Amino acid sequence: MTSAPLAVSLGDPAGIGPEIVVAAWKALRTEGPAFVVIGDAGALERAPGAEGIALRPLASLAEGRAAFAGGLPILDRPTPHPATPGRPDASAAAAIIGWIEEGARLALAGEAAGLVTAPIAKASLYAGGFEFAGHTEFLGALAPPAADETARGPLMMLAAGDLRVALVTIHEPLARVPALIGHDLVVNAGLVTARALAQDFGIAAPRLAVAGLNPHAGEAGALGREEIEIITPAIETLRRLGVAASGPHPADSLFHAEARLRFDAALCMYHDQALIPVKMLDFWGGVNITLGLPIVRTSPDHGTGFDIAGRGVARSDSLIAAIRMAAAIAARRAGP
Repeated sequence: MTSAPLAVSLGDPAGIGPEIVVAAWKALRTEGPAFVVIGDAGALERAPGAEGIALRPLASLAEGRAAFAGGLPILDRPTPHPATPGRPDASAAAAIIGWIEEGARLALAGEAAGLVTAPIAKASLYAGGFEFAGHTEFLGALAPPAADETARGPLMMLAAGDLRVALVTIHEPLARVPALIGHDLVVNAGLVTARALAQDFGIAAPRLAVAGLNPHAGEAGALGREEIEIITPAIETLRRLGVAASGPHPADSLFHAEARLRFDAALCMYHDQALIPVKMLDFWGGVNITLGLPIVRTSPDHGTGFDIAGRGVARSDSLIAAIRMAAAIAARRAGP
């Protein structure tokens, strides 16, 4: 375990972020992993379940581990106006973006063991000037790429139970996906995934199953030629580079229990191809991991939950899993 605490950015304070952060602290305060929130202290104080919890405002993240058991540590960075649950406010966008930026900076400096991000609402951030498709793309712009230029992040991975899925394309309209997929993009995604499986998950010889794009993986070209012209050559390149890659596999038969025994991660071509099986397997406990960056970053695999925000019914399972996974990856990177 690293000596530095994790940083947790609060996400949209009008969503379920404040209440699931409070619940995560309650669940983890005795044994950890320790974390420090970056966000609006007022939003945490007003969150369901926060009654009787002592907030511990900190001057620096370095105090966070020692303070964690006695209260919820926070670097207080207020929004311009108090958040109303269920009503996102574009005036908070700059603060929300600033929380993520500060967490990334602290992780890059080694003051935080990693960054865990509570959910953001892209629409309200766009209204406030945010120019990225999501957290993953934003962190890719904030953090320099890993030293090995042959495999560039950021790359999104989702994990639930015994299933890990990585994405070749992320937040792209489905109509654009076929034109975006190319040989080099698939190879890069495979390399980033294989190296993360070894570095962050301790898998000595990672096995990568590559999904096809089309139904039945193209049916030998009858249902599309991307598998023949792009994906199969990319798999062959990955094999030449030392990655145990197989496929292209029909996505409709790749994720059942027996199939999952044959690979350590599946490389998927587009968003829903990857996220649907993860959420079917464990809707409440899935974790989003950003691969290929010099910092550790995870997040819960769900959104802001504006429809239930402030009611005290939001589940913190995914955030707790994300915090635990971030700590495990950070410890593995730190070594013995």
